[in-house]
Amino acid sequence: MAFLEIQNISKTYSSPQKSVHALDNVSFTMKEHEFCCLIGYSGCGKSTLLRIVDGLLYPTSGQVLIKGNTVNRPGFDRGMVFQQFNLLPWRTVLGNIEFGLETREMSKKDRQQRAMRYISMVGLDGFEDSYPSQLSGGMQQRVGLARALAIEPEILLMDEPLGALDAQTKESMQAEIMRIWSIEKRTVLFVTHDIEEAILLADRVIVMGQRPGRIVDIVDVDFPRPRQDDLRNSMEFTQMRARVSQTLKRSAVTSTKN
Repeated sequence: MAFLEIQNISKTYSSPQKSVHALDNVSFTMKEHEFCCLIGYSGCGKSTLLRIVDGLLYPTSGQVLIKGNTVNRPGFDRGMVFQQFNLLPWRTVLGNIEFGLETREMSKKDRQQRAMRYISMVGLDGFEDSYPSQLSGGMQQRVGLARALAIEPEILLMDEPLGALDAQTKESMQAEIMRIWSIEKRTVLFVTHDIEEAILLADRVIVMGQRPGRIVDIVDVDFPRPRQDDLRNSMEFTQMRARVSQTLKRSAVTSTKN
C-alpha cells in the first residue's frame, strides 16, 4: 500500500460570477520517506493540491489517502511550511515553534525540550529568545521549518518555502533542507516553480500542466545522495532540466490551443 495516494482529484472554485477549474483528475502515489517535488507554472493548481492534502480544502471529486485513511481535515500527521513565513510577531523563536505543540498533551518542559531540539537542528542556536522582526528572511523560514517539524508529522508539505528568498539564501536553504531530510527522513511533498530546485531536492519530479492542473510527466531523479550544489553543472542534470522545461512549455502551448 502506498503511503500517500492522490486519487482522481479535481477541484472547481465556484462563485455567482464564474467557475474556475483548478485541478483535473490528478492522481499519483508516494512511498514513505520519499521526497517529491510538484512543479508547474503559476496558477496550475500546485498550492491548491497541497492544501487538499493538508485537509485545508475539500476536493470537488476524488480523495486523498494517507496510509489508507481518507483525509478530510487537517491533522498532526501533516505539517505545512508556507512561502510567507506566517510567524507570530509577538512570539519569540521558541514561542513560535512551541505554538503547534500547545494543543498536545505535553508538559511545558517537554514542549520546550522538543522545540529546542529543532531550533538546534535548523541552526538557530542562540536565537531562541529573538523575535521574527530581528531575523533575516532565511532565518524566519528556518523557524517555519522547525515549527512544522516539531509536531513530528509523518508527511511534510512545503508550499514554495524558498520563493521569497534571495538567490544566495535560497541555495543555502536548499542545502539545509537536504541535510535535515537526511536526518529526519520525513515524507516530503514540495511545491516549487524552480526546475533546478526540484531536480536537486527530489526523488521524483511531478510536472503539472497549465490550468486546469493535471499531471503531464513524472521524472525519476536517481542522482545519488548526498547531493552537492555542483551537481547542477553535470550533463545529466542539464538533460533532466531540459526535459522538464520542454514538458512545461508543451503543456503551456496545449493549454493555449484549448
